[in-house]
Amino acid sequence: MTVEVHLSGGLPVMSIVGLPEMAVKESRDRVRGALLNGRFRFPDGRVTINLAPADLPKEGGRFDLPIALGILGASGQVAASALGEYEFVGELALSGQLRAVHGVLPIAVAARDAGRSLVLPRENAAEAALVTGLLVRPASHLLEVCEHLNGTALLSTQVSDGPLQRAPEYPDLAEVRGQEQAKRALEVAAAGAHSLLMIGPPGTGKSMLANRLPGLLPPLGEAEAMETAAIRSVSGRDPFDPVRWLERPFRSPHHTASGVALVGGGSNPKPGEISLAHRGVLFLDELPEFDRRVLEVLREPLESGHIDISRAARQARFPARFQLVAAMNPCPCGYLGDSSGRCRCTLEQVARYRGRISGPLLDRIDMHVEVPRLDVSRLGGPPPAGAETTATARARVAVARERQEARAGKPNSELSPGEIDRDCALDATGRRLMEQALTRLGLSARAYHRILKVARTIADLQGAGAIDSTHLSEAIGYRRLDRVTPGSG
Repeated sequence: MTVEVHLSGGLPVMSIVGLPEMAVKESRDRVRGALLNGRFRFPDGRVTINLAPADLPKEGGRFDLPIALGILGASGQVAASALGEYEFVGELALSGQLRAVHGVLPIAVAARDAGRSLVLPRENAAEAALVTGLLVRPASHLLEVCEHLNGTALLSTQVSDGPLQRAPEYPDLAEVRGQEQAKRALEVAAAGAHSLLMIGPPGTGKSMLANRLPGLLPPLGEAEAMETAAIRSVSGRDPFDPVRWLERPFRSPHHTASGVALVGGGSNPKPGEISLAHRGVLFLDELPEFDRRVLEVLREPLESGHIDISRAARQARFPARFQLVAAMNPCPCGYLGDSSGRCRCTLEQVARYRGRISGPLLDRIDMHVEVPRLDVSRLGGPPPAGAETTATARARVAVARERQEARAGKPNSELSPGEIDRDCALDATGRRLMEQALTRLGLSARAYHRILKVARTIADLQGAGAIDSTHLSEAIGYRRLDRVTPGSG
């Protein structure tokens, strides 16, 4: 954005043009108050502020500081020649104090690429310092910025040597008691970036397992971490913590979330939960409780890795390469098939409950795994000796991912049909096994391809060059909802 200021004669009035939203229009009063309280002279006559480009909506208070400096430069109260060396961003209090704004990280990248220093509120300095090679000049008050531009008192400089490299901290897989099959499925899902649905009674560890998936994924590269950090910075939903910038995102929206909250949107489109989960995990607990129309919007981004938001005045594309993990009960009461025998749900109730999730969406979830109730004897006492930790499983996942990157340059979940034919070829035994599965389970072509991709991941975890019948059998076993009918348990 470029802020232009023009002073002319006429009745005293200050106008802002360039599609400003209400918060930007109100900057007239904030800027006037900050200048007068800073003992500056507010120009007499007409003041015109142009925010370019004119066809892009402007929002927020980030334009306050550049507007104030533009007025001061145009009226000769600060050295206008110095303004071209810097980019400015910040909201002004009526006293002239600078307040933090969101969306600083993309601004910092643009300032670095333009070869300019960035002057911004002190609270945003740590976020801007994530950008390597940027000269950051934090300030607390408008007067400090003006003194710097006039050369009377220079602002301190903060040159970024690169982002903080503190290792992320994730919950440990060893804390989950039992559930070996579910842990195995979680490792396979992490190794191939596959989507996963866990089915089981309440309190069996589905949420615990989902929370440990980000720790199994390979560490974010700097470019990937910067991409996810920029989305969080722009969204402004959560306080941005630069220290945790290398952590994989984990988003768990409530089942009452709307479609706009999940995929993004609004009159001025903003990213939703699936974009905030980019390069990380989106966990949908109690999957059938989500509105069916909300869930259906996940179908396109699950395959494309992005979401297109179209409005009458503007279109936007947001990244959404997330890993979906979902959890659900087997029936409305949650205890179908439980050894306690407490379930009294009818076949019709079970079918109606599961029918809240459409077949096309289930078809796009790579793996379905059962998480049964544990025997109470396994819950008490100290953790069992030799319980596998997240670090141990992550090392195997990293090796499998390296094989996939070397072979196709992407995780197995993103393989195209042509790449599946090349990398997931079956021998005669495997083809017969797949034919039997297709006949008995009535699998679609999409489910067939997803089984092959999961089998390829299982082979990569074992270091096998080709898919054999054991890999294929395990992958077919992860299609539980393709083979279980309501009421069968």
